[in-house]
Amino acid sequence: MKNKDIYIDDIGKGYPFVFIHGYLGSSEMWRYQKEFFSKTCRVIVPALPGFGESYKSKSLSSINGMAKKVIETLDQKKIEKFNLIGHSMGGMIVQEITKLVGNRVNKLICFATGSIGEIPGRFETIDETREKLKKDGTAISFSRVPKKWFVKGDQDKNYFLCSNAVKNVSLETADNALLAMKNWRGRENLEYIKNATLIIWGDKDTSYNFEQVDTLNKNIKNSRLEIFKDCSHNVHLEQSDKFNQIIKDFISS
Repeated sequence: MKNKDIYIDDIGKGYPFVFIHGYLGSSEMWRYQKEFFSKTCRVIVPALPGFGESYKSKSLSSINGMAKKVIETLDQKKIEKFNLIGHSMGGMIVQEITKLVGNRVNKLICFATGSIGEIPGRFETIDETREKLKKDGTAISFSRVPKKWFVKGDQDKNYFLCSNAVKNVSLETADNALLAMKNWRGRENLEYIKNATLIIWGDKDTSYNFEQVDTLNKNIKNSRLEIFKDCSHNVHLEQSDKFNQIIKDFISS
């Protein structure tokens, strides 16, 4: 459904569970999580401004701005307490949400993400991605980057969700998000996260290396790390059943 100027799925009944997608993502990228968790939870899944189903809304160029947009959405829906998961760039956004309204976050899941946007060891620097985006255009860039998110590349059976997500994304939206990630720092905030936190990472992830998730795990006091073997950046699409069950156990415990 539309909520002001961004698209939000709001399905199921029960304790609210908020899902935040990553760079070049959409609400639909959580397809298998929406099906699974809406049986027991009220599942809230926005498409961030400029992305996916919200492609007509003006994009934002800061992680803080994106976090505030999600909080505004939850306020409009009168959702006070909730469980929260963020993937990749969405993992930065959920850390920022927790910084702003941590008392409202019941349990936190940081998935395939880190405490800084400009990651040493990434397959290329963010500036390199930005330059290629401007030089090659969206069609080439959007077919190039998401392939790196699956062990099987564009041969993965769920790659089509990435293809669908980027259909209407503008160069400005993509570049704004890259700029937002490049300029974001969350490292110093980790010690203030008191929420029970689950960190999830695929051992073949070339976007976020082990050092990034290890930094989260070592600095968030009440956290644990779950590593998926033979998965890349999109664990939730590569091993969705196991992913869903581990999260269900975490939020239920």
